[in-house]
Amino acid sequence: MKSLKTLLYSAALTTVATTGLLFVNQSQASAATTYTVANGDTLSTIAQKFNGSTELVNQIATTNNIADINMIFVGEQLTIDADQVAQTPAPVVQAQPAVQAAPVQQAPVAAQTTTTTTTSSSKEWIAQKESGGSYSARNGQLIGRYQLSASYLNGDYSAANQDRVADQYVTSRYGSWDAAKSFWLSNGWY
Repeated sequence: MKSLKTLLYSAALTTVATTGLLFVNQSQASAATTYTVANGDTLSTIAQKFNGSTELVNQIATTNNIADINMIFVGEQLTIDADQVAQTPAPVVQAQPAVQAAPVQQAPVAAQTTTTTTTSSSKEWIAQKESGGSYSARNGQLIGRYQLSASYLNGDYSAANQDRVADQYVTSRYGSWDAAKSFWLSNGWY
């Protein structure tokens, strides 16, 4: 069976022979690659592997319908077209006006917000892995969004109780949702 490239080339030569017309490289075909996300990968590190820079991050996210560029999963298969970066104009970065330094009193609030965002991201990541984010998911004795044992929930399967018990469980066992996610990545469960 002839490859698609051979067939297209043959068709182009036939067209040139019969019509005398030759179209020169109107659109260049690019070869997309399928990449399987490995432990520790981020879109930035994947872009670095394919392009030597982080220019591919947004293109990879768009091509693969990734809503949050900070959330990819081990084993996920991504389509990557490194050739597209050369064709896409680089975004224009405008200089930001100088910002006056914030008072020292606000620094702890900003640090707490960052930790909460990271923790929320890890908590959501675990919920998606465990139950697809569903509070009503069941797997034998494991119940709800975080797949907790029925004995932990004491018969109260409400969303509020599931969140409260999951927070207590993770704090007592791992110390934080980020640590729980790291454990999950290493072991496939938390």
